Amino acid sequence: MVNPVSSAIELLPLVGNVPIPVYRRLAIRIAVDNVLFLLVVQVLGSEILRFFGLSLPIVEISGGIVICGLGWSMLHKPDADGKSEEEKDRVRAAAEAADGKYIQKVFYPFTFPITSGPETVVTMLALSAHASHPKLSDSLLAHTGIFVAVLAVTACVYVCYAYAPRLARVISPNTTHAIVRIMSFIIFSIGIQIAWNGFSILIRTLR
Repeated sequence: MVNPVSSAIELLPLVGNVPIPVYRRLAIRIAVDNVLFLLVVQVLGSEILRFFGLSLPIVEISGGIVICGLGWSMLHKPDADGKSEEEKDRVRAAAEAADGKYIQKVFYPFTFPITSGPETVVTMLALSAHASHPKLSDSLLAHTGIFVAVLAVTACVYVCYAYAPRLARVISPNTTHAIVRIMSFIIFSIGIQIAWNGFSILIRTLR
């Protein structure tokens, strides 16, 4: 449910042509936020949904709509091919000076839903439910295993995000734009699929 490589490609058009240190600072903050976010979901996810009276199908529908919106906006984002080197330098300088604007986006949308989307939340909720056993030792062992997996995946996220600009240097601009467009379409399709999963469950309850 977390794909560090494809998420890094998704991050490129959202952050843009900024210095590598900006990507590394973002990668560290996103990694920390991702671990904390998934830990909260693992420990308190079911209670939070119960407190607000939300069901998993409703979360899937709303999460699917959010992902569709993100994919749609990325599909229609203009390319930066026409920019001159002077314009790119100004963009780079402005991004470096205004590093804070990216930090404000660390949790939304960089951590959620790009890194860990609604499908990840639903998966964590399901894993947490199955990891809970009457025997305390078994429950602790299962939850520890889930958390170790979260740490391992997040480490991969950090590496891919921190070195995301190298993808743009290795891959030609036209290929990068094509990959971004394809990934945007896939994101849009994933959003529809997640929303449909929620709708289909609700429809079955009406029979």
